[in-house]
Amino acid sequence: MSDTVTQPRIKPALKTERPKLHKVILLNDDFTPREFVVTVLKAEFHVGEDLAHKIMITAHRRGVCVVAVFTKDVAETKATRATEAGKAKGYPLTFTTEPEE
Repeated sequence: MSDTVTQPRIKPALKTERPKLHKVILLNDDFTPREFVVTVLKAEFHVGEDLAHKIMITAHRRGVCVVAVFTKDVAETKATRATEAGKAKGYPLTFTTEPEE
């Protein structure tokens, strides 16, 4: 008989880091109709009529407006889809993303 004691191995605790967040930004242009911008905001970002209108007006007055904050992949996908919706109708509607600080 052996006097060896076997102890279970302890696994180091893994620390998971929160994913970096990115802002989706609406850029103002002088050609895309306001109603169309509101429609895109409601469809792609699932915001209500009032909030979509406020976002659109803020971008119109200030030149840009943060629409929402998501993980990088989601932000890029939503910005691309919203921009493509404008291009499909012949408008220069543009959404961009940038890291949130």
